[in-house]
Amino acid sequence: MRHKTEAYSLDHAGLLESLAATANLLIIQDLDGVCMSLVRDPLTRRIERRYVEATQTLAGHFYVLTNGEHIGKRGVNGIVEQAFDPPEHPREQGFYLPGLAAGGVQLQDRYGHVSHPGVSEAELDFLRAVPHKTEQFLRTLLGKAPYALPTDEIEPLVGSCVLDNLASPTANINGLYHHFADRPGLYRQTQEATAGFMSELLLQATEAGLQDSFFVHYAPNLGRGDDGQERVKYSDGDDAGTTDFQFMLKGAIKEVGVLVILNHYYRQHTGRYPLGEHFNARAAPRDHAALLKLALDHFDPASMPRIVGVGDTVSSQAQVLTGRTEHLRGGSDRGFLTLVQQLGDRFDTDNSVIYIDSSCGEVRRPGIDAALLRNRDTGADRFPWPALQGISDPEDPLKLDMIFPGGHAQYVDFFCELARRRGRLETLD
Repeated sequence: MRHKTEAYSLDHAGLLESLAATANLLIIQDLDGVCMSLVRDPLTRRIERRYVEATQTLAGHFYVLTNGEHIGKRGVNGIVEQAFDPPEHPREQGFYLPGLAAGGVQLQDRYGHVSHPGVSEAELDFLRAVPHKTEQFLRTLLGKAPYALPTDEIEPLVGSCVLDNLASPTANINGLYHHFADRPGLYRQTQEATAGFMSELLLQATEAGLQDSFFVHYAPNLGRGDDGQERVKYSDGDDAGTTDFQFMLKGAIKEVGVLVILNHYYRQHTGRYPLGEHFNARAAPRDHAALLKLALDHFDPASMPRIVGVGDTVSSQAQVLTGRTEHLRGGSDRGFLTLVQQLGDRFDTDNSVIYIDSSCGEVRRPGIDAALLRNRDTGADRFPWPALQGISDPEDPLKLDMIFPGGHAQYVDFFCELARRRGRLETLD
């Protein structure tokens, strides 16, 4: 009998027992804030060796889906390498994290073979120039009024803010949020200026004949506006709001990545690609309903795995519009978690959506009030308001089945125990 968690459950033991006994399992997991702490400077990220080893135990049932990247000096591969001691090498041992990076356009297997399906060399050439342009923008911005910072302050800030990713170059201004902690108005101005700079990059791409190649992803965000573009979440002082301004390839949205991963999962477990061998994020529809229909039309229900989606970036902000309160819902994990939820409903596979509270890291964002969440007065069938304020809301269509208020450390313990139990069962078989 399948185990179905209550919405917003803290029953980690029950879910662990259920997943350990699920043969046809697929875990699709974000990285930053989920299996490692959110930090001001991505170069300081660390990952536990036991977690990496657990991913290998779950080989064939585990894929990553991240807006970060596998490669480069700020890529996750380098973080994985730091968890091992020479002469050990993750590439030879197959310890790299398999799955999709850069929102879904950078594909990697466990041995570090990386490709960018559907991406042209002209697009990559344009992207290669973005980090240098971003550095110049920030130096100029911070060197003039109202900032007027000295050069010896500007250079370290620029160094920590500009992420020279190949397929998703990023301005991560979390360091500026902390630098201007006593002057929050200045930080908000940097958000506005950085958003303007990203718009200028899109104009430059159009002038280069790449008008349909890129978009700007804001993390976290407040969903999409009527124009289809993501809304910046501006800081209110206590909440940093949007810290990552990512210049990304169109099609690089996580919900598309779910279907790309499923396509590879089916190939590994059934011997064929339901969507074709060359299906990739650039070739997929970007409309959510169309993605769901594509799955229903092509994936055999008999082979559909139980999917577990794991993320930490979901937001909901109340705003009074036209005389009534509406919730602006966003977050870079919302789309893929929603698709995982919908696939579970349509294929009857008891999918699980897991939310990790990453607010205890160095990036200020809304966190879970665990005491309120545990309060039985809320009722098991009711929304535990306001325990998830800023993250979800009572009418949110995305239901967070399982919550880890203890953050990435609590989740890593859970993940490693799941790998241990499944490994033990396979040995017994």
